[in-house]
Amino acid sequence: MLLEYLAIAVMIATATLIAFIAIGLGELFGPKKKSATKDMPYESGMNPYGEGTRRMPVRFYLVAVLFILFDIEVVFFLPWAIAFRQLKIFGLIEMIVFIVVLLIGYVYAWKKGALEWE
Repeated sequence: MLLEYLAIAVMIATATLIAFIAIGLGELFGPKKKSATKDMPYESGMNPYGEGTRRMPVRFYLVAVLFILFDIEVVFFLPWAIAFRQLKIFGLIEMIVFIVVLLIGYVYAWKKGALEWE
């Protein structure tokens, strides 16, 4: 029974070995000249100033969560579209209910100003 997993174990071991070999060769033969410019963090060609971490407004997280929420719900359209002919009128009514629920959530977020960018 465990013999079936042998191919997966060999593949993982081979990938790990190749990764270690690549990193080792880079360390062994790569350039080693250190400088202050190379040690600086790179930020779009600008010299960084201030703290590296700062507080992000909640609006960024709210927009991200809303995007993920509506994006994942839209993924449910594909299985429905594939099985549309077998589902007939029942599938159509269920999808209309699903879309109405999505629209209610979208309108609620819109009315609350969650989609406004300042």
